[in-house]
Amino acid sequence: HSKIANIRKDTLHKLTTYLAKNHSQIVIEDLNVSGMIANHKLAKAVADMGFYEFRRQLEYKCELYGSELITVDRWFPSSKTCSRCGTVKESLFLSERVFNCEHCNFSCDRDLNAALNLAMAVSSTVTACGLDNADVARLKQE
Repeated sequence: HSKIANIRKDTLHKLTTYLAKNHSQIVIEDLNVSGMIANHKLAKAVADMGFYEFRRQLEYKCELYGSELITVDRWFPSSKTCSRCGTVKESLFLSERVFNCEHCNFSCDRDLNAALNLAMAVSSTVTACGLDNADVARLKQE
């Protein structure tokens, strides 16, 4: 157990250091982790991720390396909003892994669509997933 814990800690430190050193702005979502843990199908995977520690390390490392950490409100509908036309879906089930917009027929991976929306929400040049404005524009055209 300690070996696995040390591997997770090392990976977390390396990832947060890389992000803070190499990006001037990092955008993350303020997630309802306790609500996600209440879902018995997600609980183990979410608990193993260490979201709080990831955010804590990002906060102090961004300050240390001069990066800006932007936290988007948990109620922002990043997954439900079409990144091409801006239409917001009434509901989107967790089982729907591909976002399909009925308004403009845009289809995209659900998580990529959310990342594109977060990038546009704060008008940032770089997001936590490493996309810049040129990447966002290119992906929206695909």
